[in-house]
Amino acid sequence: MNEKRPENPTLDQLREVCQPPEVRSRKNAEHWTAELYLRHISIYLTALLVRTPISANGVTGLMILSGWCMSMALLIPGVWGPLLAVVLSQVQLYFDCSDGEVARWRSSQSPRGIFIDMVGHHTTEALIPIALGYRVFNELADDPTSAGQAWPTLFMAACLSVLLLLNRSQSLMVHAARGMAGLGKLPDTAAARAVPTTTLIGRLRSLARFLPFHKLLHAVELSLIILFCSIISAMLGVLGVAEKWLIWILLPACVLVNAGHFLSNMASSRLKA
Repeated sequence: MNEKRPENPTLDQLREVCQPPEVRSRKNAEHWTAELYLRHISIYLTALLVRTPISANGVTGLMILSGWCMSMALLIPGVWGPLLAVVLSQVQLYFDCSDGEVARWRSSQSPRGIFIDMVGHHTTEALIPIALGYRVFNELADDPTSAGQAWPTLFMAACLSVLLLLNRSQSLMVHAARGMAGLGKLPDTAAARAVPTTTLIGRLRSLARFLPFHKLLHAVELSLIILFCSIISAMLGVLGVAEKWLIWILLPACVLVNAGHFLSNMASSRLKA
C-alpha cells in the first residue's frame, strides 16, 4: 500500500523522498552535471509537476519530446538551430531528472517507466547524428565544389548513429546477459564495473580516465560540440564545413570507443558466472 503523501509538499519533503543519497550517488545513471546544478534546480520543476495530474510516464514523454525537438532544431541553418538544440538539451535533462522524482514521490516506479526512459535516450542519440548529417548534406549539396561529399557525409552520419546506439546499448546488453544467466543486478558503483588494473585492458581503461572521450558522445555534450562547430563555420563563412569534419572525426573515434567498451565488458567480472 502506497504511503499517503501531502498534496502540497515542501521542498525539503520532496528532497527527502525524491533525491535520497542512493539516487544522487549513482555513478552511471546520473549525468555529470547532476550535482553541479541539475538536481538543485530539477526539484523546483518536480514541485510544480507533483501538483498537477501528470504521471511520471507523462513527464518522461515530455523528456522524449524535448530530445526529438533538439534533433529537429539542428535542421535550422546557421548558429540559431544548434543554439536552440543546446537549450532543448537542458530542458530534456530537467525532465529526465523530474520523471524519476515524480515517480518516487508518487511511488509509481515501474519497468514500463524505465523502458520508456530508455527509448527516449536511445532515439534522441540516434536522431542527433542523422539530423546533423542532413544539415551538412543540405549545405554541401548547394555548393558545386563540395557536392560530391554530400552523400558520403550523410552515409557516415547514419553509420555514426548506429555506433552511438551500439555504444549505449552495450551496457544494457551486460544487464540482459546477466539476467538471462540468472545472475543478480549489478549495483551502480565504480567497484562493480572495475576491470583489474593488472591486465592490459585495465591499464588502458585507467589511462582513458584522463581523456574521457566517450563522455562526449551523449546528447548534451554533442549539442555543445555542434554549436561550437556551427560558430566556426559561420566565422569561416563556409556553412557546414566544421560540422562535416566533426562527422568525419567522430565516426572512426566512435569505432574505437565501441571496441574499447566491448573489450572492457569482456575483461570485467560482470559477465563471469
